[in-house]
Amino acid sequence: MIEVSNVSHGYPGRDGTTFFRALSDVNLTIESGTFVSFLGPSGCGKTTLLRIINGLVIPTGGEIRIDGKKVTGPAPDRAMVFQEFNLLPWRTTRANVEFPLECQGVPSAERTKTANRALTQVGLDRFGDFFPHQLSGGMKQRVGLARALAVGPSYLFMDEPFGALDPQIREVMQVELMKLWDNDRKTVVFVTHSVDEAVFLSDRIIMFGTSPGRIIADLKIDLPRPRWQDDEAIKTSPQFVQYRNDIWKMLKQQLHQMPAA
Repeated sequence: MIEVSNVSHGYPGRDGTTFFRALSDVNLTIESGTFVSFLGPSGCGKTTLLRIINGLVIPTGGEIRIDGKKVTGPAPDRAMVFQEFNLLPWRTTRANVEFPLECQGVPSAERTKTANRALTQVGLDRFGDFFPHQLSGGMKQRVGLARALAVGPSYLFMDEPFGALDPQIREVMQVELMKLWDNDRKTVVFVTHSVDEAVFLSDRIIMFGTSPGRIIADLKIDLPRPRWQDDEAIKTSPQFVQYRNDIWKMLKQQLHQMPAA
């Protein structure tokens, strides 16, 4: 279980005196084995909170507890998938997936076995000896996902992982992610700007408002699973359309409240 208690976070301004509040008094509980999406306008603190939960950022107020333990930094039971591919160009696909295991001191033979298994999970078992420049954008993002899966995390944090992909590949990756998730039901926290993506993937959608970032709604998505077996039927169902319309109305209200650039 992830417990977010009274979390606030801010950054000092360039003049050294003003203070930008990215998050204000966020309280949230995420149960194990659920898929939760953070949705809201740009600048509402979604990514900041995700990084705080993962231990990459220490909040200026409040605390995070995972399985009852206070988060003070990254840990092996958590993995992050970023929007940027962040692959090392001089390493093969397999070697990129092995990299976090190498940092943990895992022996070479075990690293290779684990990386091969992770690449099979994401459908890239035939591309282990390819270099990043030989892969498509969707394939690179699969490598990033395989790298996260290789460490065997209980918690998977994903920061707009499909945001840089074209719409067709993005939908394919959503389905592939759902297949993987259905196999082991890891706890996933997923940041996105796409209403459709959030509704399709999630058990819950946490809606954020801005100025400062805060939770304005906690929405349960009650759509049948597995959703990947007939994703088109799910996405055209009256229930899906109603969720999308209701959430989009909430999002538009927040966009109208944002200060002018």
